[in-house]
Amino acid sequence: MNLRQLTYFMAIAEERQITAAADRLHIAQPPLSYELSSLERELGVTLVKRGPRNTELTDAGQLLYKRAEQILAMTTATEREVRNYGKGMSGILSIGAISSSGGILPNSDMLEFARHYPDVRFEIHEGNTFAIIDMLEKGIVDVGIVRTPFPADRFGCRYSEREPMKAVMAGEQEYGKSETCITLEELAGAPLIIYRRYEKLLNETFSEKKLTPFICCINDDARTTYTWAMKGFGVGLLPASILRILNRDTVICKDIASDRLTTQLAVIWKKDRYLSPLAEKFVELSG
Repeated sequence: MNLRQLTYFMAIAEERQITAAADRLHIAQPPLSYELSSLERELGVTLVKRGPRNTELTDAGQLLYKRAEQILAMTTATEREVRNYGKGMSGILSIGAISSSGGILPNSDMLEFARHYPDVRFEIHEGNTFAIIDMLEKGIVDVGIVRTPFPADRFGCRYSEREPMKAVMAGEQEYGKSETCITLEELAGAPLIIYRRYEKLLNETFSEKKLTPFICCINDDARTTYTWAMKGFGVGLLPASILRILNRDTVICKDIASDRLTTQLAVIWKKDRYLSPLAEKFVELSG
């Protein structure tokens, strides 16, 4: 099994048709079919079910697709890292970013940096904090933008200022007596929509007040929390900065009367890996 075969297999899996995959790869159909058959013989499994019009991945094919995606991404990242070595302020900077970072990053300093070094190209990979950490561990990205809490011991970290969480809710489902603030006691009586990693912090914060929250929805993205709150499923708890890039006119937003419900963005990088001048400059400007 080689990288060319994995690239061919990925094209077939994504196009769901060998003819379309061959067109995408700019090769003839017979060589592509031959490479697929060779790969299946080598692995001893059927990867693709051939239909009259479309192809479908078998269970083994789905497993190989996930692994091939990771292998090819790591190969690209390795090539990028080697090519960029010693180039100074040029080349590609690969950044892993969570969706809730958009209210803070990129900032004006980074824009000025991009204008000053026009040969720099940015590659942005998006995901939740766990996905970004995984990309960083595998070398797919140079630096990651994540949000606390996360396991920080393996990484170099540069933190932004601590920011509070806000409570957002649909207009027809308002909780709290005040127009601008809501207490933990009032939140305890509401169905809560939260990001999965906040669950421990939330339970600890409520427990200190001898309260038990009702979490009606746990998810992995700030935008999902916002959407469910906007649709009237409950009260969403979000970092304050994410509301800068979301439509606040469609929801009621209130401060939470608690000093504990806070979070921070962090730019992180692997301590034991070479950090290019581009990445070092990005880290410097992101604080």
